[in-house]
Amino acid sequence: MSDDKRATWEQYASAWKLADAKQKRAALAGSVDENCVYRDPLTEASGHQELVKYMLEFHEQIPGGHFATKYFLTHHDRCIAKWNMVAGDGTVLGDGVSYGEYNEQGKLIAMTGFFETPAS
Repeated sequence: MSDDKRATWEQYASAWKLADAKQKRAALAGSVDENCVYRDPLTEASGHQELVKYMLEFHEQIPGGHFATKYFLTHHDRCIAKWNMVAGDGTVLGDGVSYGEYNEQGKLIAMTGFFETPAS
């Protein structure tokens, strides 16, 4: 069962790397509930449409940017993942932790990322 959760997490994480909205929506369709809520220190997005928009903005700032999971634990339809944020050329730009919640169908319904933000 935890392998299923990990596979779902990795499918979701892969959407961050994909270049266009259609590909992102396809990756999310198999891993994230349509009524999901995504949160990180910079934004909150509800549903696939808002999440895809945020992912595309991320790609504008960091072409080829994506997240590589370094550590993953799950229990009771929840997970935690430690990850690196990686540039398109493979350079590690930062790291963080995400918390996820799954619905009864095994799809993510909530994803919350934690990372340090640049000082303003």
